Amino acid sequence: MSAELFQQNLADEGPRPGGPFIIQMLFKDPVAMPDKVQMKAAMERQVGAVECFCHDEKTAGFAALEHLAEFKDGKVPVQLMITACSPFESKNIDDFLISQMWDCQEDRERIFQECRYQVTAIDMLAAALPLQERANLDMDFLAALAELYPTCEAFYFQNCGKLLLATEVRECSLTGTDRFIRFGVNVRFFNIQDTEDMLIDTVGMSTLFLPDLQYHFHGMDPNWVVNHAYNLAAYLLQNDNPIASGETVDGVVDGEMSREVQWRCQYEQALIQPVREVLDVCMNEYAAGNREV
Repeated sequence: MSAELFQQNLADEGPRPGGPFIIQMLFKDPVAMPDKVQMKAAMERQVGAVECFCHDEKTAGFAALEHLAEFKDGKVPVQLMITACSPFESKNIDDFLISQMWDCQEDRERIFQECRYQVTAIDMLAAALPLQERANLDMDFLAALAELYPTCEAFYFQNCGKLLLATEVRECSLTGTDRFIRFGVNVRFFNIQDTEDMLIDTVGMSTLFLPDLQYHFHGMDPNWVVNHAYNLAAYLLQNDNPIASGETVDGVVDGEMSREVQWRCQYEQALIQPVREVLDVCMNEYAAGNREV
């Protein structure tokens, strides 16, 4: 875990709930826009029926015909956009974001030194889809991109600040909405200065209008809490957020005593990024002996 000291920036509004899902593909060398026929074929293999409504050296756009965003005036297909290759400047990703890239710790410095080019992909109108449909569509779009750009070195998921090697994306065996939790949600870790308390939170759930999670705890292995956060995030997504304020969720702390712990849940504003609604998860009690913590 990082020992760097960061101060919360209260002016940072963080990711906009329901905002576009943004994927940055990073490359060592420039890449050309793939051929229109090739792009349409890959999109149809991964996403389903599509219509290419624009394709030139600057932009490619596809209407996902099986994914209709419903508005007051009618239904329109979600649009999936891909930009041309452009310079990538790693200085735009600050030290705080880099400190929370846990999935790529050994490679992140190398990636930011070697990768000088990027291709950006984005969904449009997708916020109007049911949350599980959007999660699956974005991950199908990701699979198409991984196929179309074989020289991509890494994927940076802007909504959650997660960086992953391209090989991890291409070799992923997860299915369904678990893919979104893997690539679209990041779990961050913080020590609270001058206390023994720790905080773990998620970033990325708000893209689907779901609450992100915050865990407040002490005296526990943070790696276990990270795993619990990913599992609970998956549960919220798969079940359309069934947890109400005041309810508890259970877990088991792996260790010498293998203690069972209850976590009390409460909705509130985020400490780290104030505009996000979060489900605050606090260690409530040991089940054995009902001893309060």
